Amino acid sequence: MDSNSNYNLSLREYLFGFISENKRNLFESIIQNRTRHICVVLENIYQPHNASAVLRSCDLFGVQDVHIIENSNQYTLSEEVAMGSSKWLNMKKYNQSEENTINCFNELREQGYKIVATTPHKKDVMLDDLPLDQKTALVFGTEMHGISDIAMENADAFVKIPMYGFTESFNISVSAALSMFHLTEKLRKSDIPWELSEEEKVQIHIDWAKAVIKKSDLIIEDFDSKWEPENN
Repeated sequence: MDSNSNYNLSLREYLFGFISENKRNLFESIIQNRTRHICVVLENIYQPHNASAVLRSCDLFGVQDVHIIENSNQYTLSEEVAMGSSKWLNMKKYNQSEENTINCFNELREQGYKIVATTPHKKDVMLDDLPLDQKTALVFGTEMHGISDIAMENADAFVKIPMYGFTESFNISVSAALSMFHLTEKLRKSDIPWELSEEEKVQIHIDWAKAVIKKSDLIIEDFDSKWEPENN
């Protein structure tokens, strides 16, 4: 085990000493169902209610990573709807250039993800038929217009939710919840290795502990002042 892994293991145990046993047990239970095999990408979502509802669904379905593309709209949350879910997730924003969507897609591909756009399209497949053998990034677009043309042109595949009514589409937060429920259930019933690695679990435990411990930065500074890697 390298020094960084040793450090993280020791830091987790140190931080866990500042939270209750019930909370530690809850962290350990929930981490077992977290996955990075599926992640969510949100492009230009601007309504706080919908933005927050998607995060809440990610937490509840065990999807750990959310990638947020801010091209023309800033991503804002309604904490009343999010119910604190953002502190349990890893969120990354792309807002530094005119090519935020492309930058996001390229980074995800480097991590082994297939980019799957959730939109009606002539080449789309139903949720039931979407293969999950490869890590999958689900892309959701704006409430009014869906994903951008750039996202459409650069997606690897397209998926849609079955609909049988007069209305043309689901609300973005409903679409995300339905997609995550169906695909995470399908994933957990498969033989695909969807679980987090032990190192990922340790790092996320650290993030969660920092989210609930007051003045955690000072506690980590105290830990660092005592840390002696040569003895570990």
